[in-house]
Amino acid sequence: MTTPQPTNENWAPRFFTLWIGQAFSLLGSQLVQFAIIWYLTLETNSATALAIASLMGLLPQVILSPFIGTWVDRGNRRAILISADATVALATLVLVTLFALGRVEIWHIYALLFVRAVAGGFHQSAFGASVVLLVPKEHLARVQGFNQALYGGLNIISAPLGAFLYATLPMQGILSIDVVTAVLAIMILLFFQIPQPERGEAAKATFWQDFAAGFRYILAWRGLLIVLGMVMVINFFYSAAESLTPILISRHFRGDAQQLGWWQAAFAIGTIAGGILLGAWGGFKKKVVTAQFGLIVLGIGTTIIGFTPPQLFWLGLAANTLTGLILPITNGSYGAILQSVIAPDMQGRVFAFIMSAAMLVSPLGLVIAGPISDALGIQLWFWVSGITCALMGIAGFFINEVMGMEEEKKGLAAEPL
Repeated sequence: MTTPQPTNENWAPRFFTLWIGQAFSLLGSQLVQFAIIWYLTLETNSATALAIASLMGLLPQVILSPFIGTWVDRGNRRAILISADATVALATLVLVTLFALGRVEIWHIYALLFVRAVAGGFHQSAFGASVVLLVPKEHLARVQGFNQALYGGLNIISAPLGAFLYATLPMQGILSIDVVTAVLAIMILLFFQIPQPERGEAAKATFWQDFAAGFRYILAWRGLLIVLGMVMVINFFYSAAESLTPILISRHFRGDAQQLGWWQAAFAIGTIAGGILLGAWGGFKKKVVTAQFGLIVLGIGTTIIGFTPPQLFWLGLAANTLTGLILPITNGSYGAILQSVIAPDMQGRVFAFIMSAAMLVSPLGLVIAGPISDALGIQLWFWVSGITCALMGIAGFFINEVMGMEEEKKGLAAEPL
């Protein structure tokens, strides 16, 4: 049985209403993330502590994502979204109470980050797998671009606002904002249905049969396997570089929360511009070409950040804006490829497997990056990250399976497993 596809007449009101609700929830989460990371930076002044905090967010993605994706494909996606938002709200309420009572410990924060990451994994997988049933195929690339622009716009608001709130409110006040925005997202979800894909004979399969089917689906796509290998190399360095940015600001540039806020806002401005550009342009005819060029430029921008001296903060800020500009173009191009060719009833599993594989090396990178940056300086990790990313972008142009991945998978997308 064929899954009904959204039409140009009916998709926009439902999708963008749901989108707005999730945007408010994301804003609350970003405010909390900013406050928690800066709190850990000031309390510990340790790259290792920030690396551990990042590990709490990464481990669920690496370990649980394939199982989460299978549950999403088998379950009711709206119910999963509501449950995920409710879990985040309840976990945050616990931390609000601990801060209000003056009983919070660093390990409490690590535990909250872990719980939020598990719930976020369910939320991201469920909403991502639903997009193809909410948005017509011809609009997927543009929605990817505008979606990235939205996130950038929220970053512009959340970074300076987070710094302001950190200076004016107690931590429990900032954390409470996330609870309110999560409740708002739940209320919107209660009034809208999210389509479920038709599973046909697959509905009789067991959990583990569905799990194995998703794994086989990926193994049949050689171009994707090679790209995943490249992304794993990049993520080994980049996940740590991103997590250690507060240390780059405080230790190398000798900045404070306000400068960290402007750094994140500059990145967000670039993201908005890049998302709007992709939304209007759509990328080259072969989206993989757009993505590979994006990796090269992303690597150049990161390398410049690593070589920027402390007194030239503005130069680092400009390079950071460049990386923000190119990231949504790169990610949006890859995302549009996958959303357009993966079967709707496989999206949860396949995207979850992809995320898990891509993030598999990130914990190792974080474990290594923290002590190395403490011992040898934070800039070293940015140099290596940028150069590696640029080299992966260049290498992709010389690999036929990568450059032909769209055509290769289009021939397989409709084949039953």
